[in-house]
Order: sequence, then structure tokens, then C-alpha cells
Amino acid sequence: MGNVRVVEVKRSILDDNDLDAEKLRKDLKESKTFLLNLMSSPGSGKTTTLTRTIELLKDKYRIGVMEADIDSDVDAIKIAECGVKSIQLHTGGMCHLDADMTRQGIKELGVEDVDFAVLENVGNLVCPAEFDTGSTKNAMILSVPEGHDKPLKYPLMFSICDVVLINKIDVMPYFDFDLEKCKENILMRNPNAKIIPICAKTGEGMEEWARWLSEKIEESIR
Repeated sequence: MGNVRVVEVKRSILDDNDLDAEKLRKDLKESKTFLLNLMSSPGSGKTTTLTRTIELLKDKYRIGVMEADIDSDVDAIKIAECGVKSIQLHTGGMCHLDADMTRQGIKELGVEDVDFAVLENVGNLVCPAEFDTGSTKNAMILSVPEGHDKPLKYPLMFSICDVVLINKIDVMPYFDFDLEKCKENILMRNPNAKIIPICAKTGEGMEEWARWLSEKIEESIR
């Protein structure tokens, strides 16, 4: 699994990203492929959470991962070592992916043998929230060291997510982090959000996350 293909994705010249996103969602539905858009700040534990998720689901689904970053292929190599399809998307300096860029990634990944595709978006809480990628579901990770006030500071990110994973709960005793207040802040921004506290490092909460994800995948690919 040594070499990982790197795909240089270009920003869409189309103004109407929402139309592109709806078209991509329709195409993915027809191909029976579930696409998860996974977002977070740098250092929140996205890649660790993803590797744990792959461990739990790779015997059940054919998985493919698109690692988006401004540069480097470090994360894509880590994912490829998990035994699943993996490509790196270089965004050419862009701090997000739009629907057309995601389509380019899907084309290079190939979904004819993928039930569950993951787009690990560029790490930040602003730009990725502003562009619909065409994903089936949006997920984000908020880590305990970031603080329970982040839903108040980055309202759009929390409002567009179907599920919020609160990661690194093992270090809560060492930070001024109020879990219940955090949940309250998230639900204030998005009353429909599913909230799952996890520790990707120890595996705590990951079974609940895998169950939720499996339910959504099954609903999508039926």
C-alpha cells in the first residue's frame, strides 16, 4: 500500500455550486454509494477517528477515502494502510472543497466497488461549511481541548452537520470543558443534530457512532 495517487483538484468555474451538489447526490444515490463529508479543525482527531471507523465497518462495507489537504499525502498513506481505497486530493491552496472538486475526486476514486465513501475535508471550521460537497451526510468532530463554546463561535459549521462527534473525552478532567453545556450549544444551533461523545484513541463511543453510520448507509444504498 506504499504509493498513494495524488489528484490535483481544480475549483469549479460554475457559480451554482448547489446545483452541482444536488446532481452529485443524485448520481451517488443511483450508484448506491453513501458519501460522508467529515469536517473539523486541525488536530481534532479526524484521521484517528476515521481509522477506527474503518476498523469497525470494513468487513461490512467496501470503503473508499478521499483525503483533502492543501498539500502532503501523509493522511492518505495512513488510510491506505488500513486496507481500503485511498486517494489524496490537493486543493491548490483552497481551504475547502466544492461539489465539482468532490466530483473530480469521486471520479478518480471510482465508486463502482465502493459502498461507503468518505471525504475527509480540509481542516478548519469556516470554509468547508460554506460549500455543499454533494455528500449524503455531513459529520464534524469537535475535540475537548477546543472548548465547549465552539458552536457559538462557528454557527454555520454546527448548523449544517447531521452528526457531531465530541472527541477526546478521555482528557475532559484536564480541561475546562462542560459536556452538557457543549451539547446545549450544539442543539441551539441545530436541534436535529445527533451528538455522540467519543474517544477515538481508546474506542469509547465508537460503537454507537458505527451503528448510527451503518443505519444511514443502509437507508441510502437500499
